[in-house]
Amino acid sequence: MTSSPAAMPQEKTLGRPRPDRAAVEAAVRLIIEWAGDDPDREGLIDTPARVVRAYEEFFEGYNTDPTELLARTFEETDDYDDMIVLRNMRLESHCEHHIVPIIGKAHIAYLPNRRVVGISKLARLVEAYAKRLQIQETLTSQIADTIEEVLRPRGVAVVIEAAHMCMTTRGIRKPGVSMVTRRFVGAFKDNSDLRRDFLAQIAAPSERFG
Repeated sequence: MTSSPAAMPQEKTLGRPRPDRAAVEAAVRLIIEWAGDDPDREGLIDTPARVVRAYEEFFEGYNTDPTELLARTFEETDDYDDMIVLRNMRLESHCEHHIVPIIGKAHIAYLPNRRVVGISKLARLVEAYAKRLQIQETLTSQIADTIEEVLRPRGVAVVIEAAHMCMTTRGIRKPGVSMVTRRFVGAFKDNSDLRRDFLAQIAAPSERFG
């Protein structure tokens, strides 16, 4: 269930109460001063409020229960039992070590077990976990394990490829480098032919429809 941004300060995250908006805006103002600029100059005076609104979007995944997203399923599938694949879903997250963007794409497949879920729910599942402070390894596992837990399919596969701004814009500064993480569950882990079929599908050139 997703809550409105206005409700965010009263909610708790991991058992801790959220600071109110004024406190967060004051923290942003302090960072501006620490960086060496004047938070009262014209171009920056509204920046603390803008940053808080942006962070509400960046981290709205904390207000979503990922398991509820997959709760509604459909059993009228005419016994469809082959792979269901969603590929090239744009992914935007934030590194939990530096709070800078992780940008890439996610690919998901599962083998249904008498029921399927609406494909938009899988995309929302990716968003629910991506819009939190993350490392890519954890994000990959969370997506796969939630599908496994809720849908109980015969197999799940998740691959994420992403660039980490903490590596490309600071520190070692290596642009053009991407990280690939994978998680295979059930049949995708046990059956190498099925796994190769999935990997070949996500590697194939994309086509535009509509």
